[in-house]
Order: sequence, then C-alpha cells, then structure tokens
Amino acid sequence: MKSEKITKCPECGNADLIRDYEAGELVCEGCGMVISSTLFDHGPEWRAFDEEQREKRTRVGAPLTWTIHDKGLSTIIDWHDRDVYGRKLKPDQKARVYRLRKWHRRSKVSGATERNLAFALSELTKVAYKLNLPKNVLETASVIYRKVVRKRLIRGRSIQGVAAASIYMACRQCNIIRTLEEVAAAAHISKKEGGRNYRFLLRKLETRVPPVDPTSYISKFVNQLTLSGETESIAMQILGQAMELRLTSGRGPAGIAAAATYIASLLTDERRTQGEIAKGAHVTEVTIRNRYKELTQKLNIELDM
Repeated sequence: MKSEKITKCPECGNADLIRDYEAGELVCEGCGMVISSTLFDHGPEWRAFDEEQREKRTRVGAPLTWTIHDKGLSTIIDWHDRDVYGRKLKPDQKARVYRLRKWHRRSKVSGATERNLAFALSELTKVAYKLNLPKNVLETASVIYRKVVRKRLIRGRSIQGVAAASIYMACRQCNIIRTLEEVAAAAHISKKEGGRNYRFLLRKLETRVPPVDPTSYISKFVNQLTLSGETESIAMQILGQAMELRLTSGRGPAGIAAAATYIASLLTDERRTQGEIAKGAHVTEVTIRNRYKELTQKLNIELDM
C-alpha cells in the first residue's frame, strides 16, 4: 500500500494524518498508529532562505529570459561531432548531423519577425555590454523592443536606432545614469537619430518615464574626475539647495550637476577645469559657465578664484 494514497487511518478512520519526514513514517494523529514506515520526501535536498537562492538552486533548466528571441526555451546541437560516449562520428554521420544543425538553426528563426527580433536582441546585448549595464536594464529594454515589434512600429526605422532608444528608455526607467550621447555612441548612431527614435517610442508606447534626478549624476562625475568624498558631499548640498529654490526647473540635469561639481571642487581646492567636467558630462563649457553663475548668485556662494 502506497502511503501517498492513504487518506484515512485504517484503525480508527481518522483523516488527520501526520507525515514525519525525518523518521519516514505516516502516523495517525488520533490513535498514534504508524500507518506506513516508507514515507519518501519528494522535496529538494537543498535549503533556500530567499527567492534569489531558490531560483539559483532549482535544477529545471535555464530561467526564462526576454533577451533571447525564443526566451531561452530552444535547444542547441553542439559542434563537437561526437556521440553520447565521446567517440568521433563517422563521415556519413557527420554529414547527417550537419544537415540537422542547419535545419534546426533555420527552424528556430523561421519568419521575418523572428529574424528581426533575434538580430535586434543581439544588438541590445552588445550595447548593454559596452555600457556595462546591469541585467535588469537589458531585460527591460528587451521587453520594450518586443512591444515595438508587436505594435509594428519598427517599419521604416533602423534596428540600431530603435534598439538604442529602447536601451535609453530602460536606463531611465531603472534609474541607471547613461546619457543619450553614450547610448548613441555605443550603438554607432548619431545623437539626433537616437533622440528622434526615443521621442517616437515615448509617443507611441505611452510609457511613463520618470524625470532624471540631477543628484544621480554627482557620483558619476566625482568618480570620473577622481574627486574626494568631501567634494561629492558638498556638491550634493549645493544641488539640494538649488532644488529647494527650484533653480533646477527647466535646466538640463547633467549641466546643473556638472556646475555643482565644479563649484564643490573649487571649495575643496580640488580644482578641475570647466573643460574637464564638460567632457565627462557631455555638455558644453558655456552651459557649465551659465549654471555656475546662476548657482553662485542665487545661493550666495563666495569663491576665491
């Protein structure tokens, strides 16, 4: 008699049964009778204390991912030309396996839409790798591009342009600081084309993209210019006061953050030129100079030049 099919105690008819997995016994709670002593634990042999550990330790195949056109569900015939025992294949078997590989590869990407998606997702992966983006940004960008394909908005536009716009939109949604110039350069397109495609996606997808917080740029500029933590703290304070007085309204976040970093470097005597800061912030020196004048005048900051 299998213990898994037992629902009542054969002695007293009680349905309250206790499964003791440590002893491997099925016991009746009413009369204490050991109904079965061959109880098997069908659970995993490992323990997980959070969701991340549980996903890593499960052995049911690779996890689903949006970064592959078939979500990672397909199989691959490798190129080792060996059988299951490790022996080399005979010439006729090699030819047969070669044909299998070829048709298997073709069947994975059958239609024009799938070919477009496969190429575009590989482009997304390349751009994300160049920009050193985390995995969640790449997954978000892949979902955005799939929406574009599903709504048939790709017609008449380059794959690289839409892919760059998807990456930039994903960075904004995930609060990862990457400028449009950086994304466009990584995708080998012009900033103008990247901006045009980004505005097109905003309009057609009706996606909410949060505004860029200027304080997010401070740490990036400080690391690029190898400034101290004191300089970063002062730049944050300057930017915080500017936001309270609404001096950042209508101003580019990169420009106002670069000006705050420039002022902080002067206050801590870690002087950096406006050209050095402008190069890392991808803004002009004129922009930094204008924001610098506004902040020093409105916040009454005195500097010894």
